[in-house]
Formats: sequence, structure tokens, C-alpha cells
Amino acid sequence: MIYHMKNQILILFSIFMLSLIIPVFPQEEAPTKNPNELIVSNDELIIIFSGFIIAVIAIFLYLARNQILRKKFSYDLGDYESKKNKDYEKYHSDWTSDEFVGKKSVNKDDEEFRKSIQNSNFPNYYKILEVSNDASQGEIKNQFRLLVKEWHPDKNPDPTTKEKMAEINKAYEVLSDKERRKNYDKYFDIM
Repeated sequence: MIYHMKNQILILFSIFMLSLIIPVFPQEEAPTKNPNELIVSNDELIIIFSGFIIAVIAIFLYLARNQILRKKFSYDLGDYESKKNKDYEKYHSDWTSDEFVGKKSVNKDDEEFRKSIQNSNFPNYYKILEVSNDASQGEIKNQFRLLVKEWHPDKNPDPTTKEKMAEINKAYEVLSDKERRKNYDKYFDIM
């Protein structure tokens, strides 16, 4: 929104500056041979030019009305870290999610875990990564690196290597993320 407003202000400012740079001269007072030609005096040119300037200012004020009339909050006055780092707001905004008000969000992991419990094939990611249930993030990361070195398709010619690597990657993906691990443990405790 602010980006578009900056562009609009720049366009209006450039139109205004061009109107000042281009010289405006009245037509000569002498009668012309063409009777359909309009003759404008100096006073009329000033009125037309003033009207144009007023119209440009009115358009500018109309486009900037939300910014001008916006109520200022304490956040606007403060010097906060979130105001400096716009990338965080860009990628963590509540408005970018597909969730709707009143609708319970269904997590893909939840669906996957429910289906695997119903089919009795719930994966034990702790067993896949060969770590204990209370392993720290550092232990999980170290064990993942060791297993990747052992089961990497370039180092291990076994035909089941790709499937094993996919299991290891999925297990690490779930257990390395705190929220996903918490969600996984909730279903794992049921088993």
C-alpha cells in the first residue's frame, strides 16, 4: 500500500514539475485566419493553470487521505526492532495465511499422523534416527548427520538407500522443528 502511494506521489510530483518547466505563453492577440481557433488571454491562462494545480493537489490529498488521517499509536512513536526488520513482517504476517475466522485450521502433519494411526503404521521417528525420546535438538542434529553420511546414496550402493534416506529426512524434518515435534509426541504418546 505504501509502495503504491509512493509511486502515485512520485507521478503527481513529476506532472507538477513538468507543468512548471514547460513554458506557457499566451497566443498572440492578433486575429487569426482560422475562426475556430481559440484565443486565450494571460488572465485566462493563469486561471486555467491555477485550476490545474488545485486539481493536482486535490488528487494528491485524496490518494494520501488514509495516511494523513490514520490514527497514530504508541507503536508508531516507538523505536522497535520489528519496525526496522520489514522481512519479518513480510513473511510472518497473519494476513498471509489461508485460515479463515471461525474455521479450525487442520495441520498436514495432524492428518498424516491420524491416517497412520488408523492404518497401524505410525512411524517411530526416534527409532529411525536412533535417538531417545527425550533427546535434545543438538543430539538429533548430530545423529541425523551421522546417518546421512552412512546412508547417502553416493556412499551406499544398496537399492533401499533412497527409501531409508527419505525416512531419515522426514524424521529429522519433524523432530528438528519444536512445534512439529510437540505435535508428533502428542500422537506418539497415544500409541
